[in-house]
Amino acid sequence: MYWINGVVKDTVPVSDRSFNYGDGAFTTIRTLEGKPQHWAAHLARMQACLSVLQITQPDWSLVLQWVEQAAVKAGVAGIKLHVSRGSGGRGYSPVGVQDTQVTISDFAYPTHYRNWQSHGVELGIAKPKLGINPLLAGHKHNNRLEQILVKADIEQQGYVDGIVLDLNDHVIETTMANVFWVTKGQLYTPSITSSGVAGVARRWILEDAAQRGISVLSKNFNIEHLLDADEVFMCNSILGVAPIIKITQKCFAIGIMTRDFQERINSA
Repeated sequence: MYWINGVVKDTVPVSDRSFNYGDGAFTTIRTLEGKPQHWAAHLARMQACLSVLQITQPDWSLVLQWVEQAAVKAGVAGIKLHVSRGSGGRGYSPVGVQDTQVTISDFAYPTHYRNWQSHGVELGIAKPKLGINPLLAGHKHNNRLEQILVKADIEQQGYVDGIVLDLNDHVIETTMANVFWVTKGQLYTPSITSSGVAGVARRWILEDAAQRGISVLSKNFNIEHLLDADEVFMCNSILGVAPIIKITQKCFAIGIMTRDFQERINSA
């Protein structure tokens, strides 16, 4: 089901700027017992992205009401919150466009995620590489063409997901999640300052690690550094944490730190 500015609809105007240019932002929210989870973190990421894009912020108290209404219908599943600048403007120019449009949709919880959480995931390495774009790095804007290309490549290779590098051959993320790894007790995650998306689950892990005094090194790493790890895991707001047990031919054990973060975030 789709709600557009709080009204049930199944169409959007062809003049909408998200349709024409990807001019907007989105986030996906896990629901549990009919309630949206980690709303404050999702709100913060949406506000930050819309601020960078210079899109008029919607009435977030009203948006939360719409999200909660959708969550009640969704049960244990997910909500996609999509914000567009609206319709209008001449070409790329956003001048005068202030009719921000909020689209909310629900979706069923992916049944295979439970298996991934318990038994782990085998990944490939995507051939297409992400461009260097510090202006938009970290933000989940509506233009996801790079992610479409890397996902298509990974699926053609026969994998459900894969590690994605940037043009400098630095590890960034998977096609659908952020990635962490542990080597000799040290926790690592890629820098997201030039490419990729800084997810809500990633933020939660970084904050939780800081509160518990767990050191996390976040900078540019090549694929060899990742493949040398003792344990590897991936995370996003719907999946939570899932172990990565293999990347191409390299196998990994499901480690203690992976299970620790998994228990904490998947039950939060």
